[in-house]
Order: sequence, then C-alpha cells, then structure tokens
Amino acid sequence: MAAKKQESNNQSKKRKQNPDAKTNTYSSFSKRPKLVSSKPENKQEKKPFKPFKKQNFGKLKSQSGEEKNTPLSKRERRLHAKELTEARKKRRKQHYTLEQELARLWEKMRQRNIVKEERSKIIAEAILKMKGKIPEIASSHVSSRVLQTCVKYCTQAERDTVFDELKPHFLTFATNKYAIHLVMKMLDNASKKQLAEFISSLRGHAASLLRHTVGSVVIEHAYQLANATQKQELLMELYSTELQLFKDLSSMKESRLPDVILKLNLQKGSVLRHMASVIQPILEKGIVDHSIIHRVLIEYLSIAGKTSAAEIIQQLSGPLLVRMIHTRDGSRIGILCVKHGSAKERKKIVKGLKGTVGKTAHFQYGSLVLACIVSTIDDTKLVTKTVIRELQSILKELVLDKNGRRPLLQLLNPNCTRYFSPDEMASLSLSISSLNAMGELEVNSETKSLKDEESSDKDNYGREVTMAKPDGSTSPETLQLIEGGKKDPSIRRQELLVGSGLAESLIDICIENAEELLRSNFGKEVIYEVATGGSGGILQETLGDKMNTLHEAIASLAAESKFEESDKDHVLENFHSSRTIRKLVMESSMFATTLWKKALKGKCEQWTQGHSSKVICAFLESSDAKISKLAKEELQPLIDRGILKLPEKKQPANK
Repeated sequence: MAAKKQESNNQSKKRKQNPDAKTNTYSSFSKRPKLVSSKPENKQEKKPFKPFKKQNFGKLKSQSGEEKNTPLSKRERRLHAKELTEARKKRRKQHYTLEQELARLWEKMRQRNIVKEERSKIIAEAILKMKGKIPEIASSHVSSRVLQTCVKYCTQAERDTVFDELKPHFLTFATNKYAIHLVMKMLDNASKKQLAEFISSLRGHAASLLRHTVGSVVIEHAYQLANATQKQELLMELYSTELQLFKDLSSMKESRLPDVILKLNLQKGSVLRHMASVIQPILEKGIVDHSIIHRVLIEYLSIAGKTSAAEIIQQLSGPLLVRMIHTRDGSRIGILCVKHGSAKERKKIVKGLKGTVGKTAHFQYGSLVLACIVSTIDDTKLVTKTVIRELQSILKELVLDKNGRRPLLQLLNPNCTRYFSPDEMASLSLSISSLNAMGELEVNSETKSLKDEESSDKDNYGREVTMAKPDGSTSPETLQLIEGGKKDPSIRRQELLVGSGLAESLIDICIENAEELLRSNFGKEVIYEVATGGSGGILQETLGDKMNTLHEAIASLAAESKFEESDKDHVLENFHSSRTIRKLVMESSMFATTLWKKALKGKCEQWTQGHSSKVICAFLESSDAKISKLAKEELQPLIDRGILKLPEKKQPANK
C-alpha cells in the first residue's frame, strides 16, 4: 500500500506536458525569439468601435412605440435648464426667494444718482423684509452686500435694529468670509456704546480669533477704532490668564507690560509661557500684518530672555518682516531684528526686501528700517546690490519725498535730529536688554556697564524687563555694540555712499534739478547736505569737482535777473530756497565765494529787502573771516545808509 501511495505522489508531482510539444529537451531552455509564421492564421477580426449614439431628447415615444417629433429650440432648452437650477436652489436654500427680492432692491439703492428720499424708502422696505431673519441670511454673499448698503445709508434707529439682531451672533460672523464685511461695516457706523458692547463680547476670544485668518481682521479693525482703555482691554487678555479671567485687573493706568508685572506682582515666567502660546501659532500661520500683533511682540521682547528673544528674531527674519514694517511697532520690531540678528538673519531680511525697497522707502516707518539697515549691516556688497541699486533707480522721486529722502539723509548726515523726530530717534536707538552683550561685559574698569546706562525697570528677581535706550553719556564703543555693527561706521558709510556710486548719482540729480530742489520743502534738505559735502566732508575728497559744478549751478540761478512780470519768484526771494542758500553761505566757504563772485558782487543793493536780505546778511554772519572780509567792503555802506539791516542776535531765554 505504501509503495502504491508513493507512486501516485510521484505521478502528481510530475509536470504536465503538452502532448503536441516536441521531444527536444533543450527546446525549453532556448532563448531565441519565436519567428512569426508567414502563413496567415484564421483569427477572429476585431470589429471597429462604434461610438454611443447621442439620444435625441427632443423626440418622445408614445405608448404605442411610435416616435413623436417635438424638437426643442436652443432657447427652450436654456430656459428649461434655468428652471431646473432655480428649483434646485429653492430646495437647497431656505431664503432663496427673499435673497432674489433683496438683490433687486439692492440694484436700486446702491446707485449714485438716486434721490436720498427714494433710497431711504427702498432701504426701509429691505429692512422690513429682512426683519427677524437677519442672522440667517447675513452669511450669504448676496444678503451680506445688501445689509452693508443698508447699514451705510439707513437711519440710526434702523441701524440699532440690525445691531440688536446681530449682537448674539458676532463671534460666529467674525469668522465667516462674507459676514465679516458686514461686521466691519457695523463697527464703522457703530455708536460709542455699541463699540464698547462689541469689544466686551470679544472678551476671552481675542487670542483664538487672532489665530484665525478671517477673525484676526475683525480684531484688528476693532483695535484701530477703540480708545486707549479698550485697546488695553484687548491686549491684557493676550498677556496673562489672570488678566483674562479678572476684568478689574485689566482696567489700570499702566500700559507697558513690565509696569503691569510690577504692579500686580505677576510671575514673569507664567506671563512668558502664556504669551508664547499665543504668539507661536500666529507666527506659524504667518498672520503678522496687524498692529495689535506688533504691539504684543514688542511687549514680549521687552521681557523675554536671551533664548526666547533670539527665537522670535529668527522666525521673523525674512519676508515676514516686510509685512510688518508699515506700523510704528512693526518698524521697531524690524529695527530690533536688524540690530540683534545674526549675519545669516540680516542677509534674509535684506533679501526679503528685494523688489519692495522703493515702496518701503515711501512709508513713514518703513524708511526708518531702511535707515537702520544702511547704518548697521556690515555686508555692504549685499546692501548695495539689493537696497542702494533700487534706491538709485527712483532717486529723483525719493529726493522730493518726505519719507523717501530719509535713507539718503541717514547716509549723508547720520542720526541728525533735523530729519528725525525725537520719537523716531528713540526707535532707532532701541535695543533688547537680554541680547545686549554690554549688559554682561564691562569695557574697562572706568566704563559703566550698559545696565547702569539704560532706562529700565526690574522685576522681583532683579532682572531687566524693558528695552535699553542709550543716552548721551554712552561711549562710542558702547553705542556701536548696541547698534550691532562691527565695521567702522565711517568705512561702512564710505562704501555705501561713495563706493556704490550713489553719491555721484545724487550730485547729478541735484545739478539737473537744482531749482526744483531748492524750492521744494523736502528736496532743499538733500541739496543742502550734498552741497556741503555731507557730514565730515565725505563727498569732498573724491567728488570735489562735481561739487564745484553744483555750486556753480546754484550760483547761476541766483545770478538771474528778477522776474518782475512773472508770477514765479526769484530763488533769492523764495521762502525755501533763500533759507537754504543762506545756510550754505554760512556753512560752506567754497560755495559762498562762488556765489559772491558769480551772482552778488556789485548787485547787493537790489537784494536788501525781503527774504533775499537774509542771504546778503549771511556773508557778514559767516564764521569764516575771509568771507566776511570779501563782502564787507560793499555791504558796510549799505548798512551805514540804513538800506540793509542786520538781524538781531537771539539772546538765550535765561538772560
């Protein structure tokens, strides 16, 4: 039996062979390709594919099976499809019919040439139709627009009715992409009481809304419209959980976070952790355009430790920073990032500005960041390639612009109080105390540490909680370290201004447009700085010949005869140009000599009245004895005859 089983197993294991196969054992191992037989095989031919016949829906079949010819025209088919769409929308939307009626009314009420009384009548009709249904239809893109127009033109009583209906649903609408526009329109037209009610309804939700791309716009809009107390109420919630829970704690006079921590005896570590949990998601999502976020970041940096502050600067360095520098606090953050960022981070900041330098220069606060960049960053090749080249392409436009001229003036005469307000000077001198190297190291035994120099408060642990501001007693070395640049400022300035070719372009612009710049309220400052050679005579060494050409161009304008019949006044009689020329006479001996010889010698008597007399008197007031001697021979007889009067010297107030 065992033998039979083994035999049957062997037989089953044997490979089944085709009886028609050849007996050649090597045929299975052959790798030769099989040749196609020349004889045609009797294979079934494939039938060609027949496309599906389009059914003619215009033809209808009767019960008997006969076709009934009733073709529909294009217009009829279009109307039929429209009816089906309308029926589908009615089933899907609860207030579809109402929205259609409101849309028809909206087309009438939004016209510009409509009579006021007729518009009021249409708005009253629309509000009556919507009454009781406003929260349900406000999220629709059609009804939202109708409501916005109604809120804009309706009476205060009608506006109050809409506000009362929307009030319980403000938080829901604040995150809706259509209803948000209605909420913002309501805030624009809200009374003080209604605005206060809206801001109170945001309590406890400000942080979550700031993390929402749509909701953050509502918070920012409310923050812009709010008064100082209401702004403080919104901010306090972002500082600490204690301030979020207890309303009385947020209603206090102290506005700066370090002062709040000191007064309420809060734990600094707890505040930092809470603020980090609020700030990080916002930065990760890139929601950095709003001024309320800029204020929170400034307050955070004022108390943050070295590691936390460095992380924030690292996150912001790059294209994100470009979107922040349009506000006061945003520009301060930009200045702090430029000062305290590493070489890699500064490179990212400068590259992030590529293509937007001209636009940034025209902003009040953006121009401050550019002024900080040209006076701080040591990589002058990168700054020249990205910043200076873009400024050169629109140089004339910048010279005549109030804000655009600031980066140029910063290079010509750094940190001059004539061109920057005290608040702007304070912004340029800001630094983060925890990142200041001078806060830990002493320069020498006689130099005070930066900790004694800065204006700051201390918390319970004695640590600094505000940003350092160098005062007048700070040494140059200390100030240089605060500003963040290692290169000598004069060398950096020489490379950016003269080495880049910017100074030569500036002089050419001044020569070509001398008259326009002298008469301009803002251009006169630039032409004055260029004509005097800049601070320290930086332009005189290499561009002396060009400066002489500029002096001659200004003197040629002054040498022209008076315009008696023309409405255009002479440069010596114009308010702006006469004062600029007077300053140039007193500051530059070269210019004074050129002007006297080319324009005023032998002609002083005709310029002894009005604004031009100030220019004539400037020769006698000059600190250079040669200039006074040059003009005294001709001017003294005019003084003796009473034709020319010297201005009285102003006495100090205490005398």
